[in-house]
This record gives sequence, structure tokens and C-alpha cells, in this order.
Amino acid sequence: MAEEQQNQINIELTEEIAEGQYANLAMIAHSSSEFVIDFIRLMPGLPKAKVKARVVITPEHAKRLLAALADNIQKYEQSFGEIKSAQEVPSFPMNFGGTIGEA
Repeated sequence: MAEEQQNQINIELTEEIAEGQYANLAMIAHSSSEFVIDFIRLMPGLPKAKVKARVVITPEHAKRLLAALADNIQKYEQSFGEIKSAQEVPSFPMNFGGTIGEA
């Protein structure tokens, strides 16, 4: 029991952060030491999209995030059915440097 209490992390979630940000595009860039994930809100008819949040993580954490996201998608699809992917993928001329992934 004492060991369990030592391994617990107290996480604070402010009201502002708890509200969240809507994003319908993610762009990912990386260097040898970090991954940068930009969450973007792209609105129809507007010429400019805004980055709503940027998260910078280590490669090790990026791999953990990938595994956690895959696990959650599997559980979601077991409960609600397969997530359909849109055939249309937007193409953006961005010069982040390095390899860029889109989600």
C-alpha cells in the first residue's frame, strides 16, 4: 500500500485546460531528440488555419503515445464500430524540416 502511494502522480487540471481545444488537423515534425505535434483548427472558407496547441515530446514518449492511441482506438472500435477514414487527404506546403506526418 505504501509503495502504491509513492508511485502515484498528482495531476492538476485547470478549468481552462479542461475545456480543451478543438483541432481537426495535426502536423508532426521531428528532430533527433524530440517530436513536435501541432494541433490545428482548419475552418472551411478561411484562408488561414491556426495552431491551437503545440506539444513537444521525446521520441520515447512519442512511441508510448502511439501505443496508447492505438489501444484506445481499438477499444473505441470495439464499442462503437470501425472508424471510417475519409478518402480526401489535404496537402499542405509546409517547410518544417525533417519528415512530416499528418493526422
